[in-house]
Amino acid sequence: MDIQQQKSWNVLLVGDSCLDIYHYGICERMSPEAPIPVFREIRQETKLGMSSNVKLNLESFGINVVHFSNSEKIRKHRFIESSYNQQLFRYDEGENVIVKPLNPVGNFGPFDAVVISDYNKGFITPESFMTLQQRLGLSIPIFVDSKKKDLRIFRNCIMKINESEEERGMLDSAQEVVVTLGGLGARWADQLFETEKVDVYDVCGAGDVFLASLVYGYLKHEDMSAAIVLANKCASRSVTKMGTYVLSKEDINDLCI
Repeated sequence: MDIQQQKSWNVLLVGDSCLDIYHYGICERMSPEAPIPVFREIRQETKLGMSSNVKLNLESFGINVVHFSNSEKIRKHRFIESSYNQQLFRYDEGENVIVKPLNPVGNFGPFDAVVISDYNKGFITPESFMTLQQRLGLSIPIFVDSKKKDLRIFRNCIMKINESEEERGMLDSAQEVVVTLGGLGARWADQLFETEKVDVYDVCGAGDVFLASLVYGYLKHEDMSAAIVLANKCASRSVTKMGTYVLSKEDINDLCI
């Protein structure tokens, strides 16, 4: 189906955002000061990260997005050896900045779904989420991807978690849970959804792509199984690319969405 001809959905997206800054360069010599390589930068590339990457991927599917995010500057610098596309190290800028929490006021709707992309930087607190959920009610699905250790505050939500988050077990019985398993795919309702084997270049942002694709698939098919199959395909495509990735029209057409 041509995305331009399909139904248009409205989604509320709430979450922390950052800038992903990629420093590409080469290491040609060792430092005389310590047993470490000297990095010579060739070029830089800046991309929108965290919930802003979720927003761009939702919009790739033709979804209208209202985005609430932090105004504080958070930057993630990644240094990549261009000769073999290997990330050497990363440093984060703005991690010590106190992020002002979400204040859920104003017009909230109508929305077909809500997406919480919580990187636990301070924008979404338990109190702000509960206030938001009360204002929205339980009539629309709320998808949550959160880095918080205790996920029980997200009651009556559709949770996207990974294996380590599942092992912590800090979930609520009133949640629907999709567990991502990396190269093995995803699991939902005791059913394994295998994914295509691909050459992995960079997993950065793959969870954002999975989340956005899961939401789109759920809205389109009204079926979680179909949504997970689609999310697996899209996430597999993203890890074959270097850096934070946004699905293109070509990707979407290739994946028969």
